[in-house]
Amino acid sequence: MSSNSPLAALFEQKLPAFWVLLIAAAAFVWATGDALPPLVASHFGLGGRADGFMARNDYMSFMLIGVVAIPLLIVIPQRFVETLPPRLINVPNRDYWLAPERFESTMGYLRNHAVWFALLFMALLCFIHWEVVQANARVPARLMAQPFIIGMVVYVVAVLFWIAALIRHFTRRPAG
Repeated sequence: MSSNSPLAALFEQKLPAFWVLLIAAAAFVWATGDALPPLVASHFGLGGRADGFMARNDYMSFMLIGVVAIPLLIVIPQRFVETLPPRLINVPNRDYWLAPERFESTMGYLRNHAVWFALLFMALLCFIHWEVVQANARVPARLMAQPFIIGMVVYVVAVLFWIAALIRHFTRRPAG
């Protein structure tokens, strides 16, 4: 892989925090998975009652793939965006933001923004996993609605801020 390829750039970028958090998230899911019963209550209906179950190994595979693969599927494709012709990149004020003198900084902003979204999603999956672990510790297995709803609201608000920051960045045009 040449040092100019997008995948090489992914590993060479200043993203050590992303990799550390990705590994930490996977380790968290792995370490807390031992607390789960052989048959995991993995889906909950009204009132927090378990209404869907998975074998622990299947659940753990599903969560580990989700906590690692989905964030990577958010971050890695962003590395390829900069290889596209600017006419194929859709951002507000495209001519301004993708002008040669701003192209690198714009791509850097998009890369960083993708990393933040991946981290938000990773945190969401870890939160959901923790709530499933807690639910399975109860007999019978039961998901507590209040913490789950609060966590989902926090995630939605964070994503709305993420979207607002993206829109705000690209709809403004600095003077000069």
